[in-house]
Amino acid sequence: MVRAAFELAGEKVNPGQRLQIDVPVARLYTHTPLHIPVEVVHGRKEGPILLVCGGIHGDEINGVEIVRRVLRSKAINNLKGTLIAVPVVNVFGFLQQTRYLPDRRDLNRCFPGSESGSLGGRIAALFREQIVDQATHVIDLHTGAIHRTNLPQIRAQLRPGSETERMADAFGAPVVLNAELREGSLRHYAQNRGIPVLTYEAGEALRFDEWAISPGVRGVLRVMRRLGMLAGEQRRRPPPGAELANGSSWARAPIDGILRPQVRLGARVAKGEVLGKIADPFGNDESAVRAIADGIVIGMSRLPLANEGEALFHIARFDAIEEAETAVESFNSSLAPPPDSLY
Repeated sequence: MVRAAFELAGEKVNPGQRLQIDVPVARLYTHTPLHIPVEVVHGRKEGPILLVCGGIHGDEINGVEIVRRVLRSKAINNLKGTLIAVPVVNVFGFLQQTRYLPDRRDLNRCFPGSESGSLGGRIAALFREQIVDQATHVIDLHTGAIHRTNLPQIRAQLRPGSETERMADAFGAPVVLNAELREGSLRHYAQNRGIPVLTYEAGEALRFDEWAISPGVRGVLRVMRRLGMLAGEQRRRPPPGAELANGSSWARAPIDGILRPQVRLGARVAKGEVLGKIADPFGNDESAVRAIADGIVIGMSRLPLANEGEALFHIARFDAIEEAETAVESFNSSLAPPPDSLY
């Protein structure tokens, strides 16, 4: 039986075809049309419909490169199912190199959106109706905010034996956070519709972090293999072991001043341990930033300038801290470039 064509934004993609589609989203002040770029790879055989998207926050560009490399992978030439690849969702923010939309709204707090609402609401509604609602699975690619970096990690609402848990296990990030859903986010909308969704967080805004990009590409391809979209089940090497965090919290600046970090991203820390020191430019009134729990540093500020109360070090807590430390070390040792056959 011949598979039906896939339709998106009025375009038809036949089985065995891949097509780039520009989805009209708005116009600039100059009357120049603005589009969300989409590439659809529609396999000849039935299978899941996976949406992989980046750039919901316009300054988070690691996801743009991850999508590009996935699309260039030889592995997807014999795809089962359908891949919807969207490198940049927030095209307004991407053009302006900012996280937000022109009205300062966060697009990832605007779902499900409204056709008659704010700019963010209208873009969210368009993206939802044209793209998200067609997917059976979603991988949403993010980085840390401006001047913050994240250890590669998966955030998802996990239920034992669920499809989301299977996807998270296949991805191979060293840390998995069983994160609550944030209202208005793409993950909140998709999960509530019964669509399994992962959020991959890695690296820093406005930077290409190769140590975040390469694992992201591998992770997406591993998930596609686990879903049966690609041939072979982790046949080259299994993903590094991941550890599930039972919570996380931020260590904040106790005073205003200049921060001198004393731990690295991925480090194991103990409650009360000094993570960094803050002082004024003369070195007076120095104060320590201390860990508020045992755990692993999964995010940290890259900007030495700190205001009192500012979040500086993100600590994930684990029941088995030794295993979590081993998972991070194993992940770091796996960052050598993969064989060309993966791409």
